[in-house]
Amino acid sequence: MQTKRVVVTGLGALTPIGSNVSAYWDGLVSGKSGGAPITYFDASKFKTQFACELKGYDPNDHFDRKEVRKMDKFTQYAMVASDEAILDAGLNHDTLDKTRVGVIWGAGIGGLETFQNEVLDFAAGNGTPRFNPFFIPKMIPDIAPGMISIKYGFQGPNFATVSACASSANALIDALNYIRLGYADVMVSGGSEACIAIAGVAGFNALHALSTRNDDPNTASRPFDKERDGFVLGEGAGALVLETLEHAQKRGAKIYGEIIGGGLSADAYHMTAPHPDGNGATLVMKNALKDAGISASEVDAVNMHGTSTPLGDVAESGALKKVFGEHLYSMNINSTKSMTGHLLGAAGAIEAISTILSIKHSIVPPTINHFTDDDSIDPKINFTFNNAQKREVNVAMSNTFGFGGHNACVVMRKFV
Repeated sequence: MQTKRVVVTGLGALTPIGSNVSAYWDGLVSGKSGGAPITYFDASKFKTQFACELKGYDPNDHFDRKEVRKMDKFTQYAMVASDEAILDAGLNHDTLDKTRVGVIWGAGIGGLETFQNEVLDFAAGNGTPRFNPFFIPKMIPDIAPGMISIKYGFQGPNFATVSACASSANALIDALNYIRLGYADVMVSGGSEACIAIAGVAGFNALHALSTRNDDPNTASRPFDKERDGFVLGEGAGALVLETLEHAQKRGAKIYGEIIGGGLSADAYHMTAPHPDGNGATLVMKNALKDAGISASEVDAVNMHGTSTPLGDVAESGALKKVFGEHLYSMNINSTKSMTGHLLGAAGAIEAISTILSIKHSIVPPTINHFTDDDSIDPKINFTFNNAQKREVNVAMSNTFGFGGHNACVVMRKFV
C-alpha cells in the first residue's frame, strides 16, 4: 500500500525558555536555562523548591476571564500553542475542508492542579460536596484537543494520547499515521502539561525522581553529567501542523520538513525505571528506522530523552550504541531538557519542534550544564555539550520515554 507523505507546515511553542517558537529557538541555540525557584506555591518545605516555570504567562492575555475559569492550565497552554501553529501554517479557513482536519493531542496527566484544588477545597469544608461544575471537563486530558476543535470547527479525528512522558510523541505518530492512511488531510498535533503544583512536585519527590539541587536551580538539569541527580519539572506546550505533501503544495504552504517515520515499543520491565540494558529504547529506534525506510547510517542527529536521571541517561546512551554502532561517533546527540526541564507529556512535542528546526537551520542546540564526565557513558559520543554546533542535518530523530515503559521515536527529514 502506498501511503501519503506527511510534512510539517506550522509550529507553535509555549516553553520555560520562550513563549513562542522564535523565542524558544533563540533560547535553545543560546543555551538558556529555564530553571528557577518555584513561584506558584510555597515550596519551602518541599525537597525540591525549583522548576522550569513559564515566564510571564498571563491567561488574561489570551482568553476572556470567563473562559479562563473553564480551563485548566494544561488546556490553556494547548490553546495558545495551537493558535500559533495554526496561524503559522497559513490555513485558509474559508476554503479548508474542516471535516478533513483533525486534532490529536498528548498530555501525561491532564488537569492535575484542578483536581488538587477541588479536593483541597472539599477537604477544608464540612463534607458538603461543592464542586465546580467544570471540574471533570477541566481535568480530563482529551478536553484539550476537544477545545481546539471547537474553536476552529475541525471535525476530523479528535482524541488524546496518554503514555506519560511519551504522550505527545505518541500523538505525533498517530497524526502521522492517520494522515498516511487517508483519514485526514491536516492534523493539529502536539502536547501540553501543567504539573508544577503541590501534588506534582510532591508526587515526583516521593518517587525520588526530581533533582534536589536547590542551591543552583539554573544548572540542576544536567543530562549525562556524573553529578546529575534527577530531572527538573517543566511545563508548557508544543504544537505542530501536519498535512499531506499534496495538500501543502496545492495551497502553496511553507514546509519546515517531513516526518518520515515513527517507532513505538514497551520496556515491559518496571513501572518507573528504564530497562538497564536499554532494550525498549533500542527497539523503538530500530522500529522508527524501519518505519521510515532508512538505515541507521543516514541519521545525523538524535534529540535524546535525556532527563538527567542516573539510570535513564546511561540506558539510553547504551541503546544508541546498539542502534548506530560506529556511525554514532559522527553524529550530534543532545538533550534540550537541560534547558527546558522535563515537560512530561509535552516533551515530545517541543523536542520535535527543536529537532525539525535543527534540520531547517543546520544547527544542533546544546546539552548545557555539563561539568563532569560520567565514566559509565562513552566519552566518544558527541553530546553537543554546552554550546550549539553548526552542521548539516538531513535526518534527525527525537526520543521520548515514559513511566510504564512506553517508548516513542519520531524521525524527521529535510524536505527537498
